[in-house]
Amino acid sequence: MAPAAQGLKGLVWQKLKSLVFDDCRKEEEWKIILLDDYTTKLLSMCCRMTDLLAEGITVVENVYKTREPVPHMKAIYFITPTKKNLFLFLVCPDNLFNKIKSSCAKSIRRCKEINISFFPYESQVFTLNVPDAFYRCYSPTQEKSKDKDAVMQVMAEQIVTLCATLDENPGVRYKSGPSDRASKLAQLVEKHLENYYKTDERSQIKAKTHSQLIIIDRGFDPVSTVLHELTFQAMAYDLLPIENDTYKQGGKNKPQTKQLSEFSLGRYKSEGPAGKEREAILEEDEELWAKIRHKHIADVIEEIPKLLKEVASKKKATEGKLSISALSQLMKKMPHYRKEINRQVVYLNLAEDCMSKFKSNIERLCKTEQDLALGTDAEGQKVKDSMRVLLPVLLNKSHESYDKIRAILLYIFSTNGTTQENLDKLIQNVQIESDSDMIRNWKYLDVPVISSFAVQQNKHPRRDRSSEETFQLSRWTPVIKDVMEDAIENKLDSKDWPYSSQCPPTWNGSGAVSARQKPRASYKEARKSSARLIIFVIGGITYSEMRSAYQVSEAYKSCEVVIGSTHILTPKRLLDEIKSLSKPKDLVCIKDE
Repeated sequence: MAPAAQGLKGLVWQKLKSLVFDDCRKEEEWKIILLDDYTTKLLSMCCRMTDLLAEGITVVENVYKTREPVPHMKAIYFITPTKKNLFLFLVCPDNLFNKIKSSCAKSIRRCKEINISFFPYESQVFTLNVPDAFYRCYSPTQEKSKDKDAVMQVMAEQIVTLCATLDENPGVRYKSGPSDRASKLAQLVEKHLENYYKTDERSQIKAKTHSQLIIIDRGFDPVSTVLHELTFQAMAYDLLPIENDTYKQGGKNKPQTKQLSEFSLGRYKSEGPAGKEREAILEEDEELWAKIRHKHIADVIEEIPKLLKEVASKKKATEGKLSISALSQLMKKMPHYRKEINRQVVYLNLAEDCMSKFKSNIERLCKTEQDLALGTDAEGQKVKDSMRVLLPVLLNKSHESYDKIRAILLYIFSTNGTTQENLDKLIQNVQIESDSDMIRNWKYLDVPVISSFAVQQNKHPRRDRSSEETFQLSRWTPVIKDVMEDAIENKLDSKDWPYSSQCPPTWNGSGAVSARQKPRASYKEARKSSARLIIFVIGGITYSEMRSAYQVSEAYKSCEVVIGSTHILTPKRLLDEIKSLSKPKDLVCIKDE
């Protein structure tokens, strides 16, 4: 249930309960809530319909749809502040607020601003739901337009609402680089933090808390965005056609319209016996999904059948008792057993679908990708000729063009750019002329593509992970994981990672001791006195980077890592967005999350 959820989802739900539902609750009084698309999605991420019923909400309606009047019931309008809306929540501009006062004040009992302008995607992951920010921040057509400055302002305001929800006033720092995007956003965030905490609900200036907010540009780690990942969640969203968070096994994936009452995300559907459709919710409220989503696919394939056997053995043990009371208990537990087994079977089907894709083509790609990304093979020997490693992938006719483009990009990243002649030959020989901008346009992210014009990247020094156990086809570690660990241990160079604000008090490595050195406490105990590290990436984050936040939080006892971005990326989606950067704005189709 949402109220018991930990992390961002639980914090957002508790804030909404406190500011919206508790404030207008009366016993035995049922109410209607009216939502727009944004607030529907926000509520769906942090609560279910049963939670709303517990708060006295009996009907959920779309504010823009024609509906029958219900004069005997009171209504809560929970909507975003736009010129289209008169009743609004979230942050409301003064001109719109004055319009409410002058036009319909008599019909409103209470009006509140709720400072939540972000989506709690997972317990430690947030998005700003501004996928067009990628185009507006990186397209050369937007370089001198007001759009770029406007989206920076919006992002800064949204990030501040995240900090306010976490009750943090963090020290803000950024990764310096050839572009000023990260530094500009960091300065805007710091300015908005100062303004917010001067005018917060308590009218008190809040001192800097024991937390850091680090802002990074997407070009900081291009490798992690195109590499094939073999952990369950990242692999599923990369290889399988999960559209609108729904995947149907063995059938065409048709986009489905979500109803307002459908408070769940991340669905996977598969055909069961006699064509019956099975469905699993790919969100962390599902205990099994939360347990296996970050595991390697090999471990998942091995673990799920064991869980199925455990459930079957429990059922058999219960059936062995033939007393009337035992039979009665068995009948009560049957729906639970059936639901548990169905859920596990669906996850097993999902894993098998991933493995089917892996065995057909991806397995051969992965070795090449890992060797190019790391510059060494599985035995630790240095790759002497990257082109020789790349060629078998390009000559293989069974590989899709997207996979070949990803391999070419890894080759270019590994050599810090290539020559114009070599790039033209690669594009021509692989016959990807129509998609060549998926490669060329990386220059707009300050990633070297042509070596003769390349700006040498100031790459983050990698941590030695040679002693860590890993699968041969999963040797690469996202750079952002190194950054998280270095930040917690106070090892980030202040020249490369300058502050745009004062350093938070007593932020140092001694306050964040690795779990390898101290016994683990419970989640609640560990978080009571913990510092927070908030990472924000301009232009999208990958599922592997999301996983890193959980892994680092698990390893370091006294620091919780929260990661977020404008939107969530898959490799295909990113390549499509990269391709669009050189197009005029009116020809670009921005895909919502």
